[in-house]
Amino acid sequence: MKTTMDWIERVLRWIMTVLFALLLVPVMLQILARYLPFVPRYIWTEEVARFCFIWVIMVGAMIAVRHGTHFHVDLLPQPNSNISEGLSRLVVHVVMFVFSLCFIWYGIEFAKEGSIQTSEIAELPMLSIYIAWPLAGAVWTLFLIEKLVEDFAIMTGRQPVLTEGN
Repeated sequence: MKTTMDWIERVLRWIMTVLFALLLVPVMLQILARYLPFVPRYIWTEEVARFCFIWVIMVGAMIAVRHGTHFHVDLLPQPNSNISEGLSRLVVHVVMFVFSLCFIWYGIEFAKEGSIQTSEIAELPMLSIYIAWPLAGAVWTLFLIEKLVEDFAIMTGRQPVLTEGN
């Protein structure tokens, strides 16, 4: 299971790199058009930059769930045993799992709405943007299943306690 998750993460990192490169093109065109009179002012650049940015955020969130680098707030005292550490992580990951299922459920409805729309300027299908939400929920679910297995292993003492990012 870990090798599959590693492969998914590698693909996501590659997608993130491509998205950043794509994001640079319309942003650079906007900047150049502002300061150089011979560069045409394309109207589609703002919309394409926004869409790339949305995907960068969603893919980044997928990777952050895998590594536990998303933000979190400590409400409970620091656990002092494997059982309490595993239980603490388990609670957080179950709540995140519920949210990932919500992203899938409502994201599908969101994507259905986007399937009948096109963007105003570039006339791109909005499904290409709206599909990011259920896809993010699905990837979060996969990564959280891996986290839940680790949580149970910590609770039973079969895995040492690692910091969230390892």
